[in-house]
Amino acid sequence: MKRRRLMLVLALVLIASMVLFAAGKKEAAAGDGYKLVLKLSHVFSPAEQLTISMDEVAASIYEKTNGAIEIQTFPQAQLPAYKEGVEQVVRGADFISVEDPSFIGDYVLDIKALYAPMMYQSFDEYVDLVRRPVVQDMVAKAEAQGIKILALDYIYGFRNLITDKVIRTPADLSGMKIRVPGTVTYIDTLTAMGAIATPLPWGETLSAVQQGVIDGLEGSEFTNIGTRVYETRAKNVATTRHILGTCGVYISTDVWAKIPEQYQTIIQEEFTKGADHMVNLLKSQHAGVVKELESYGVKFNDVDGNAFRKALAPLYVEKAGMTPGVFQTVFAELDSMR
Repeated sequence: MKRRRLMLVLALVLIASMVLFAAGKKEAAAGDGYKLVLKLSHVFSPAEQLTISMDEVAASIYEKTNGAIEIQTFPQAQLPAYKEGVEQVVRGADFISVEDPSFIGDYVLDIKALYAPMMYQSFDEYVDLVRRPVVQDMVAKAEAQGIKILALDYIYGFRNLITDKVIRTPADLSGMKIRVPGTVTYIDTLTAMGAIATPLPWGETLSAVQQGVIDGLEGSEFTNIGTRVYETRAKNVATTRHILGTCGVYISTDVWAKIPEQYQTIIQEEFTKGADHMVNLLKSQHAGVVKELESYGVKFNDVDGNAFRKALAPLYVEKAGMTPGVFQTVFAELDSMR
């Protein structure tokens, strides 16, 4: 009897060992010798928080994957950026594009409702919204187009008008050339606000302002301080808060599918934590940045919000291809937070 019990115990131990060995072998297969190099591109300068955050996330992922996932970061559009950056993702390159969601709107029209002008009153509203079903449906539609969205909430501030004269109403923008990124959302927004929307690469923008080729630009306080816009002729900031500046992080679904699950988990966790950290950091820094800009001679003024919202009203109409009622759903979600 004792011998049978001993044999049974030994058999159970052997079976358990085989199971553990197989699991360990599977884990090793996922990690042993695996290496992936991804190039991450965005347009922000090295001094801006978005760049710092991306560098920190990339370093953390490299460490936590023991070097298996290496993300090389390229700021200031050294690699394809904006629309061209997202196209790299769609084509299946080993590439991470960090751009505002309006560029994904070229593939998922409903995202235009997420990024309509003058929608948000705070960072927290947007962060809450992107976690709700209406936006998660958009995320799923993006995946069907080959775009895996790792984050949508790398917020870098509300975008205001930064010009060489005081702007209070849409009429004040008449005839003024305002630099915008080359995307339909921005062009339509500034045109509706009364300006001559002028798409320009960021690298040409400050010299164009200084030389009077354009009359100003639109951007956040953090962009203003990080890229030293305040050193140009554009010393007036009209606090239109017309667009909440936020970036998403995008990778090809094909590339993502080939990454071992254990590394997928780390990548997703680190980009999520990075976004949370950046939002909290900028919220705590905003007042100090405004004060510093004022010390450089920058003047802030309020605007006639109702006049601008009236001018922008046509942009809240759903276009062909958008889900019927998506604007109403988004606004209802925002109303529930207020």
